[in-house]
Amino acid sequence: MANGSHGSRQAAWEFFGAELKRRREDAGLTQVELGAQVFVSGAYIGQFEQAIRKPQLDIAQRIDEVLQTDGIFERLCRKLIDDRRYADYFAKAAELEALATQICDFAPALVPGLLQTAAYARAVTVAMNPFAADEYIEEKVTGRLERARILKDATRPTHWAILHENVLRAPVGGPAIMAEQLEHVAACARRRIVMVQVLPYTAGAYAVMNGTLRLMEFEDAPPTAYTEAVYSGNLLDDPAVVKRAQSTYDLLRAAALSPKASLALIESAAEDYRRCASTT
Repeated sequence: MANGSHGSRQAAWEFFGAELKRRREDAGLTQVELGAQVFVSGAYIGQFEQAIRKPQLDIAQRIDEVLQTDGIFERLCRKLIDDRRYADYFAKAAELEALATQICDFAPALVPGLLQTAAYARAVTVAMNPFAADEYIEEKVTGRLERARILKDATRPTHWAILHENVLRAPVGGPAIMAEQLEHVAACARRRIVMVQVLPYTAGAYAVMNGTLRLMEFEDAPPTAYTEAVYSGNLLDDPAVVKRAQSTYDLLRAAALSPKASLALIESAAEDYRRCASTT
């Protein structure tokens, strides 16, 4: 995939177009018929589907109404195409996130964005931007929380998260915020919104692996891998590279605690933080 912002935006338009074409055909409508119902020409619909023209929000909303798609095209416009609340290096991954059928995260230091609470996200954002205005901080936090809405959809992706034990032990924002955050992760796991495993310190060499890793699979597109370091990110779609990333993730999954043991450890850590918060 292209590394520039133009390439990432174009990728989002192409996903929009492919999804629009699939949903339209599933509804048994021609481009002309759909266009008539959303008050544009059939050629206009064709330009959306071919990623020639950028979709407008009001048209996307009308398409959702006609095709009864539960707001997916509005969300694509708002969050994947027009949204500027994400760092440039992450925007490419954010554009594809809501289209994924499966997301597998490895988090070496922080709770993955899709599972963060508002208070935790705010503490992280402030720590990374200590001189930023409140408006900037809240914009970033809002953007992160809105991303998590995909886990509430009926068609939500399968989500698997491997958390390094560092994530549990680093008191981001203080005991009260950590208690709330880990309780939220545990609740998501219990409701089967996400499958969570913890990679313990006792995992040996696996426990010193660093760098965020995300794998995403799609219904009508090849899988991708996303890696992130300090102020940089790489979205990878070379089949050989993605295969290696998937193998790495499989090794991490094998070295991690079982989901049951992981949940117990997360709940224990949350209880410790809650107890600490009540005494301060």
